[in-house]
Amino acid sequence: MTRTTPPRPLDVEALFPELAAHRGTTTRLHPRPGRPTVAESSVGGPLLWPADEPWPVCGAFHGVGEGLRPADVRHCRRMLADLADRPRSARALARFEELGRRHRLPDPLAPVPMIALAQLYRRDVPDLRPGPDGCDLLQVLWCPFRTHGPHGYGSELLLRWRRSAEVGRVLRTRPEPLVVDTDRLLPRPCVLHPEQVATYRFAGLLPAGLCARLDAWDEANEAAARAAGVEAVGYQYDLSIPPGWRAGGFASWHATDPYPVDCGVCGAAMELLLTVDSSEWDGGSRSWRPLEDRDRGACPTGVEVGRFGELNVFACPADPAHPHRWCLQ
Repeated sequence: MTRTTPPRPLDVEALFPELAAHRGTTTRLHPRPGRPTVAESSVGGPLLWPADEPWPVCGAFHGVGEGLRPADVRHCRRMLADLADRPRSARALARFEELGRRHRLPDPLAPVPMIALAQLYRRDVPDLRPGPDGCDLLQVLWCPFRTHGPHGYGSELLLRWRRSAEVGRVLRTRPEPLVVDTDRLLPRPCVLHPEQVATYRFAGLLPAGLCARLDAWDEANEAAARAAGVEAVGYQYDLSIPPGWRAGGFASWHATDPYPVDCGVCGAAMELLLTVDSSEWDGGSRSWRPLEDRDRGACPTGVEVGRFGELNVFACPADPAHPHRWCLQ
């Protein structure tokens, strides 16, 4: 099924013609639970991984190495789906409690296999930036523990570009960690429904005069909507950057002030490659909810980034082989 973003509530360029110079496109990935194959773009699906290539591991220190077993997480999700419209019996509640029990790694210092987060074929995603040396497939993995970063809300990330036609024999059974820190690090297998939409640069990165006019318009619009008892239309939530998983376009800086993200090799200003989001929409961004999803939940992947935020991954426009950078919002 396709996913269709509703038309924007108003034509923002008609009000602010200068925004035409700050317009771009982004591809909303629209991940939804399904059964993807290695030949498809996906979130949480099987990767087109060469059978003779070692599976990546994270060798960082992960505290006591305690967490949930992946099989228990999947079983719990199946039970929740089966009981969605039925009362939960005492037996079911006891089973949920059992599945939620945390287990320790036998050796907390041993490297742990990374989790397949996503793979994107450029043929499927119009705004996915080119890979190095003609690579057409981007694979993203992350650590099963949120013990990275200064506040323990980050996860180590690995990006691997490859030429899909050269993979050869494919790994059939991927290694899996014995436990994951939280069920929110284990994505549900999702197929993608890519959709290219228009997007505009984050307000704080626009020319100062234009940003000030947008801020004044937002404030006046919010006051008028409050007086009329209706929801306000705002630049940030409704008109500029869509929520959810997406490729290309502009990064949102709603949690921190914008700061430069420059390539560590050549110093070039990096550009957004991919956004991993905790939800497809929220209370402030409901206008982006696809027409086909009026009765669906906003968190189809089961993934949570940081404190229910988003992860922006950046690539070097001068050389896609240069190391990527990422930040939490």
